[in-house]
Amino acid sequence: MATAETKRATEVMTGADILVKSLVEHGVDVVFAYPGGCSMPMHQALTRYGQSLRTILPRHEQGGGFAAQGIARSTGRAAVVMATSGPGATNLVTAIADAKLDSIPLIAITGQVPTAVIGTDAFQETPMVEVCRSITKHHYLVTHVEDVARVMKEAFHIATTGRQGPVLVDMPKDVQLDKCSVDWDVPMNLPGYKVKTPTAHPEQIRQIAAAIKHSRRPIIYCGGGVISAEASDDLRALVKKTGIPTTMTVMGLGLYPNDGPLSLDMLGMHGAAYANYAVKDCDLLIALGVRFDDRVTGKLEAFAKNAKIIHVDIDASEINKNKVAHIPVCSDVKFALQELNKVVEAPEDISEWVAHCQDLKRKYPFQYDESFDGILQQHAIRELSKLTQERETF
Repeated sequence: MATAETKRATEVMTGADILVKSLVEHGVDVVFAYPGGCSMPMHQALTRYGQSLRTILPRHEQGGGFAAQGIARSTGRAAVVMATSGPGATNLVTAIADAKLDSIPLIAITGQVPTAVIGTDAFQETPMVEVCRSITKHHYLVTHVEDVARVMKEAFHIATTGRQGPVLVDMPKDVQLDKCSVDWDVPMNLPGYKVKTPTAHPEQIRQIAAAIKHSRRPIIYCGGGVISAEASDDLRALVKKTGIPTTMTVMGLGLYPNDGPLSLDMLGMHGAAYANYAVKDCDLLIALGVRFDDRVTGKLEAFAKNAKIIHVDIDASEINKNKVAHIPVCSDVKFALQELNKVVEAPEDISEWVAHCQDLKRKYPFQYDESFDGILQQHAIRELSKLTQERETF
């Protein structure tokens, strides 16, 4: 007599059903999907799993891609967008590229023309793997239905481990319709992808602690890597323990309350003037989960030119890429912060420095012409902020 485990391991399903059930198995409860001819079998499968999986129809594929990003950014889990082949798939490109740049775990699923006509310039055929090769963390063109379960398992694993990012799964229509016996316990086949989370060495932690202890004008500069590492609480603990003024990138907003006593808000071209002046004056810059983007640094040689630089990031390729660090640390940011918080001591006396940063905030505040009769975006954003102050998200 077959057991439930045996039935699960041997059930016969279409490629489309395998793919959609894989989404459910990975905890996905919302999919943004714009239909088309080459993705129709997957949409029909979505209706069969409607009790477990909500399908939202965006008005444009790009909008669906960014909406899925919003899910990923707010939950920390991989989110899913689906489009058809050709123009539907290419409409996703900007959202995919943005997810790559911002290290967002996005699963982009695209329909594709049947395998028999791939390479013949078939109607609405676009080589999406080639189009997206440089803007995805990984990409698949699935040519056999037996591979669907494994590919989906690998896609979620790749998107959410190490430095997170988007994965493209390109599904030809015939593969969606083909059937096979599903092995849900199929092993992944990723010989070139070894995820070993780097961790800071004790000596590196001691060096950071010593640099903080002896600094007189320190600044913490933090970004999206801290959020990806789920290290917001650890960052706030460091700020509380050391009393160091803190500035954030646009990807790091929310790491430290913008109304907090040590907040310098966002720095860079589109940030606060007082944050930029503080970075210019600092003698120690503690960079956490950031990439020294040109929108932040401007002229690299002039950015924090008098400061000793500590750079902590999970991606070794980011260390010393744009700005050379005096203490480079390739590490999971959460691990580094937790270890640092065990041993770090506050600088001996930075009261004058903190007062200087507060004076910069008073001298160069955010401001706009409030007498203007029309609608200003600054005013609209401020009013929206007031109205939503009690909400965690909006």
